[in-house]
Amino acid sequence: MWTLLLLASDSLSIILGLLIGTSLRFLNIHLMLAYLKGPNTGLRFGLVVVAAELSLYYNDLYSPHVVSRRNELAVRLFHALGVACVALGIVYYFAPDSGLGRGIAVLAAPAILILMLSGRLLSTDLMLRGPERVIVVGTAPAGISLVREIISRPELNLKVIGFLDEKGENIGKPLVNPGIIGAAKDLQEIVTKERIDRIVLALKERRGLTPLKDLLRLKFEGVGVEDAHTINEKIMGRIFLEHLSPSWLILSDGFRKPKLLLFAKRTIDFIAASIALILTSPVMVLVAVAIGLETGSPILFRQERTGLGGRSFSILKFRSMRQNAEAGGPAWAADGDERVTRVGRFIRKFRLDELPQFINVFRGEMSLVGPRPERPYFCQMIEEVTPYYILRHSVRPGITGWAQISYQYGGTIEQSKTKLEYDLFYIKHLSLLLDLAILFGTAKVILNGHGAK
Repeated sequence: MWTLLLLASDSLSIILGLLIGTSLRFLNIHLMLAYLKGPNTGLRFGLVVVAAELSLYYNDLYSPHVVSRRNELAVRLFHALGVACVALGIVYYFAPDSGLGRGIAVLAAPAILILMLSGRLLSTDLMLRGPERVIVVGTAPAGISLVREIISRPELNLKVIGFLDEKGENIGKPLVNPGIIGAAKDLQEIVTKERIDRIVLALKERRGLTPLKDLLRLKFEGVGVEDAHTINEKIMGRIFLEHLSPSWLILSDGFRKPKLLLFAKRTIDFIAASIALILTSPVMVLVAVAIGLETGSPILFRQERTGLGGRSFSILKFRSMRQNAEAGGPAWAADGDERVTRVGRFIRKFRLDELPQFINVFRGEMSLVGPRPERPYFCQMIEEVTPYYILRHSVRPGITGWAQISYQYGGTIEQSKTKLEYDLFYIKHLSLLLDLAILFGTAKVILNGHGAK
């Protein structure tokens, strides 16, 4: 919600800046109105808004941890708007009629920067003013890890007052900072005394220890009550598996897959893959030639992966490793992997090795967005030690996914477990809007060259 408000504030600043630039350019209300009523003025202003917003997004100016850093806000804004100006300049060169006019652009640019900087500084002040006061009922690991995350992220605007011990046996004991300040049975009194806004439940054992009457009364008095796993999910964008009960997954909202949504997703995949195969064919030809010149054939690399419903399929990629790279058996990729060729290192950095997977999408074996398909060998290995891993096969695997833009490459069992937490979040909140957000995030990752192995 905060990001949407920030997006609206920035768009308003851009439009106001354009209006200021227009008024200063003409210095005549009649000439200004005549320009604004022109047939293409709305499109011209809209183009500026879209270019500026995209540049802000790709410069991380909608990331909460960046928004709260006032010392670098002006520099980042200046850089982002500068990139937008360059991009618009290129567009205007090829489509002169879409331009604002030199005078308006020059006058509007500083106005937009000043308005946007002022709006963001005001937004930051509002965001960091009066933090929500939180208390944690229970001392389970999920609650402790949540508090650590809250403390490390001041942009969340949450202040943890302390923990309430299940049996009241460890009052005064430090846990994170703060520590245990009371017992669960004293919940009503402590909430009133400390002016608590939100209660987080993180009980090691709920049976007979949950203060149900107090929680119900406080809930109806307007105090927020949430489970630690639910808040962790909202803050981190992942479903923590540690101490997660099957009942939480069963009773939790989400994980619904309406047939209309799945049909729309498959239709978009088919159309997008068809267009992508046509548009990227020149690039794929160049990559194929480069691989052939360096290491010869085969150009494509086929590998068995686990897909929808646990069924296997052959994934297609441009070969980025030397021939017979896995003669000693399956192995995860690693930093500085000696098996990767020079061409392979380049195409991996910019994800060009993934382009043939549009064929998999076209066939229906994959989707544009979904959990990355894993090899059956590693699936079996991970399933033995990681609960719920099989759940990621309830949707089609994707070329990109929520885990790919939120986390690093998973090259160990533990990292695969973390990636599963992000995959479960995606499956729970499956929607076309989330897919669109992931595609935008993927473009940012590719441009920055992050996460490649």
